Amino acid sequence: MTLLHLAPADLDRRGATHTAREIAHQPRVWSTVQALVQRQRAPLDAFLRPLLALPDLRIVLTGAGSSAFIGQCLAPALLQQLGARPGLRVEAIATTDIVSNPAQCLQPGVPTLLVSFARSGNSPESLAAVELADATVADCHHLAVTCAAEGTLARRLGDRDRARVLLLPDETHDRAFAMTSSFTGMLLAAAWAFEMALPPVEALGAAAQALLDAEADRLSALSDEGFDRLVVLGSNGLQGLAREAALKMLELTDGQWVALADSPLGFRHGPKTVLNDRTLVLMLLSNDSYTRRYDLDLLRELRRQGRGRVIALSTSALNADQALAADDVLLNLPANAPDLGLAPVALVFAQCLSLLASLKLGITPDNPSASGTVTRVVSGVTIHPLP
Repeated sequence: MTLLHLAPADLDRRGATHTAREIAHQPRVWSTVQALVQRQRAPLDAFLRPLLALPDLRIVLTGAGSSAFIGQCLAPALLQQLGARPGLRVEAIATTDIVSNPAQCLQPGVPTLLVSFARSGNSPESLAAVELADATVADCHHLAVTCAAEGTLARRLGDRDRARVLLLPDETHDRAFAMTSSFTGMLLAAAWAFEMALPPVEALGAAAQALLDAEADRLSALSDEGFDRLVVLGSNGLQGLAREAALKMLELTDGQWVALADSPLGFRHGPKTVLNDRTLVLMLLSNDSYTRRYDLDLLRELRRQGRGRVIALSTSALNADQALAADDVLLNLPANAPDLGLAPVALVFAQCLSLLASLKLGITPDNPSASGTVTRVVSGVTIHPLP
């Protein structure tokens, strides 16, 4: 397997074999994930449909780190899909917030579906959030989306009456430090489980593969240009994706790149001061025609001011008065694709950029934290008993 013109022997020598493979195999793995969800359709429907019919249901999408950002990508689109019902809520709340502030995150008298995203299912906060929800909420149900059959989360919820485990194929269980195929796999699995609108999986895979094939030279050139700051901007659910993209750069460069994520409108309110000549800005342009106006306003502003280099990722050429620049990235997806469909394809670009930046710095991407400051499964967390 080669990725971005990097040969297998070179990847192995530089400690990048797992990361590269797990980025590269995503277009194929997505089809496997969808087939798995389709096989699980009947039991998923039996579990989800009675809950989704509850007029006052609260859906909490949760996880820690990258897994929390999956919920942030999904929440706006899921709420829109389920429609305006006075008592219905869809919220993305990190397990790290639930564990430290259960009284402010959980509502005892409200029927709740806790959707937990977990690559390994062994993070202390993921396990504690489930137990706190059960202890606090009288009518609590669980959907766990995880990549590890042997993980504690899957084992604990596997035989509970009010729980369902959606176990992804083993290919999604990343062996590298950073979440890549596990992130996109869990994102898409949950979207398909809730029957959310997406382009066909063949179109998603083809767009990601076309990007991997066509953008190697551009990505390599960007990694050679001396940037050490990354800003990723996205609106609505794409803001969650922006946070994941920024985290990938921070993780894989062992903190040597400063990485920040925000919304296009929010970026003007202070965070814009991060821009300098060594800043690379990735703008994830929304396909929502109204939201896109605000995205384009900032894109024009940033290019006019000329601080840093700005690359837009878009599914279509822009209007004649704001054509895509030569180094913008055109995603091979329909111009009317929902933003949730843009997310996994656009993330492949950011993952590749982070991998190349890591290699450029002489870091081993499969295990980038030379000091051991961070670990693949978080450690050092004490779960304190409730008072």
